[in-house]
Amino acid sequence: MPCSPLASKSEKEDGYHALEDFLHVIVNGLWRTFWRKSGPLPFSLCCFHHPGSKFYAVEKAISRGRLEELRGLALISKNGNNLKVHWNQVVELVLFRQNILSGNELKLSVSTICEALFYGVHILISRCLSKSRTISNDSVFIMVFDSKFGAVIKLGGDLSKLELNTGDPYQSVSHWIKCHAEVLLSSVETIWNRLGNANWGDLGTLQVLLAAFYSIVQCNGPPRKSISSLASAHSLRLQKRRIECRLAENENAKIPYQQDGYQHGEIVELDHSDNPLVKNTSHLKLRQGEILLLEDQQQGQKSFQIQESFIGGNYFLYGAISLDYPTQLLTLYVGAHPSRLEPSWEDMSLWYQVQRQTKVLNILKHQGVSSKYLPEVIASGRILHPGPCKKQSPSGRCDHPWCGTPILVTLPVGEPLSYIVARDGPFSSDDALRCCRDCLVALRSAATASVQHGDISPENIIRVFNMQGTRHKVLYIPVSWGRAVLEDRDSPAINLQFSSSHALLHGKLCPASDAESLVYLLFFVTGGRMHPQDSIESALQWREKSWATRSIQQHLGEVSPLLKAFSDYVDSLCGTPYPVDYDIWVKRLNRAVDGSGSADRGKMIEEVAMTLRLENVAESSGTSGGGT
Repeated sequence: MPCSPLASKSEKEDGYHALEDFLHVIVNGLWRTFWRKSGPLPFSLCCFHHPGSKFYAVEKAISRGRLEELRGLALISKNGNNLKVHWNQVVELVLFRQNILSGNELKLSVSTICEALFYGVHILISRCLSKSRTISNDSVFIMVFDSKFGAVIKLGGDLSKLELNTGDPYQSVSHWIKCHAEVLLSSVETIWNRLGNANWGDLGTLQVLLAAFYSIVQCNGPPRKSISSLASAHSLRLQKRRIECRLAENENAKIPYQQDGYQHGEIVELDHSDNPLVKNTSHLKLRQGEILLLEDQQQGQKSFQIQESFIGGNYFLYGAISLDYPTQLLTLYVGAHPSRLEPSWEDMSLWYQVQRQTKVLNILKHQGVSSKYLPEVIASGRILHPGPCKKQSPSGRCDHPWCGTPILVTLPVGEPLSYIVARDGPFSSDDALRCCRDCLVALRSAATASVQHGDISPENIIRVFNMQGTRHKVLYIPVSWGRAVLEDRDSPAINLQFSSSHALLHGKLCPASDAESLVYLLFFVTGGRMHPQDSIESALQWREKSWATRSIQQHLGEVSPLLKAFSDYVDSLCGTPYPVDYDIWVKRLNRAVDGSGSADRGKMIEEVAMTLRLENVAESSGTSGGGT
């Protein structure tokens, strides 16, 4: 799509060609996916000038010099061998204008809406008056585009209630729209990026796809496949594409696998009914009361009984007890079978939650990093399935669907912050300060082993009630260390709401990335408004605006001056190579959380060798009471 603001004749031609290609890809893809894989496409794309005008192919309209008169494109339902096209055959209409926005606001202009309704009424009346009603006349979808943005308008209603006044038909139609019609407008979204490429993964294109889908349903009836069935088969389709890759027996790398009888590079369709990897693809799902036997290479066999089940995110999570010590509830993660590694995003998330989290927690343990604010590995290994096992070696696997399924058991068990906030509302000042302190202690401990969490979010921080002591009744513990960054080549998780700006921009962490994510988390749990983000670009814009206007600092300042000072400090480090001074802030937060005074006592910093950066930040935030 041409993206120049100057609409020359050649760019208008290119624009119509781009729009035609864009719509053809959508319609052809939907038809081949949901209705028929083969055979001719029962639709065509034609351009039009005004209601009642003839329909032309885009090339024909351009060759006749009628480009300036074109108003858009129409998806036409083919009527046998009859080449003459009527307006009652319009499946959906697409208006193409130079600008669809209302001034500088991201909403449709009044003229755009009026033109869309004008054509929509014309199509509905044409369908109603047609002798052969092949398309439902209950509603019609009208798409509106310019060279960057797009939106969908749906017009529907009972035309039998249209009281036509031949003296003023427009007034009659206007009254019908006001009193009897239903007009639905989608949000205006970016369809084409700055390079002119369609943003297929974004909300704007999804709106267009759904409008085209339901328009085809109106014309040709329900699809042979439903959207839900296609989504449920997603894992299988991905596994068929990647079946040539198998996991090496004892290595964390994939090796190419080639079926016998096929030449290199040849694309073949695999019959999954004959494939043993696809036959046994059901996840291991455990029920309350079931006993799980785990083979730990270091501790031998251990037995756990399932107490409760939590299915959260993309991994299977259970509460369990050890039969050796049945008084303590543990967290038990069930991973994906090794033969299913990487057929879907779900199984890849399972790999991060079980295998890689086991590796990260063991690294922390072997380097002597121990803290009550970090999860502890109780056991890890592979499940021992019931019945005989035919594996050839201790590290091998038999063809039983459970054989080799990895298990991770950790301590403690708690509720994620996302659930707590949804149930109980925003945190108080004391809870927010304690949460910040506990998380910083955990991050400081991990940093001593050069480990960064990489996925700080409300789902990955749990609240634990410590019953063993009276001083610390509540602990906040970062869990889900599977996306931790151990070296430069590791990539963190990408969370549009809580990832740091550096992670969104570069796919890597800077030294202050976890602290920046913690600030966003504190902003969220204390009631800050975080709008849902639909792209990395919008997420970065929100961060830039929030830091520039100091809205994050102002909100946290209303909760606690100390949290405001901390957010100011993190703001000064974002994107820089400077590490976070965890010791300073843990000491200040310790005074605020456990001290006898108020949170403002955290203003007193005892370190004489305090950095100039911290002094400036504390003074500018209004929390430095002249302390030294």
